[in-house]
Amino acid sequence: MEKETDTSNEAQEETALAAKIAEQNDRFRQTWGADFTVPGQIVLTRGVADLSPAAKAIIMQRVQGFDVFTEDNDPYGDHGFGAFEFEIGGNCYHIFWKIDLYDPDYSMGSDDPGNTQVTRRVLTIMHASEY
Repeated sequence: MEKETDTSNEAQEETALAAKIAEQNDRFRQTWGADFTVPGQIVLTRGVADLSPAAKAIIMQRVQGFDVFTEDNDPYGDHGFGAFEFEIGGNCYHIFWKIDLYDPDYSMGSDDPGNTQVTRRVLTIMHASEY
């Protein structure tokens, strides 16, 4: 019985941490990094950076407003990945975005991903083909 309780407590702690990280990831993504309480940077791959300003504006809007999290695209519940398609100028684009959590020097993964004092986010936006 004690082992079940330990497992249950661990699962609850993991769920609580994922919810905390999801809230931070959402704040970072929705404010496009302007909420300095959740530090990080936004990176566009070369393929996305080379798109027209109008296409990049659509991408920014879609990333900020993304709220279609499912078991398939968010298995950990941390809101760290999204995908969408859009069309502009007769071209269809399939875009992925993801958030990675690093230490303050951006040299390795964060030891405490729920703590914004020691975690830096990198939001990467790419064509699906660049993943």
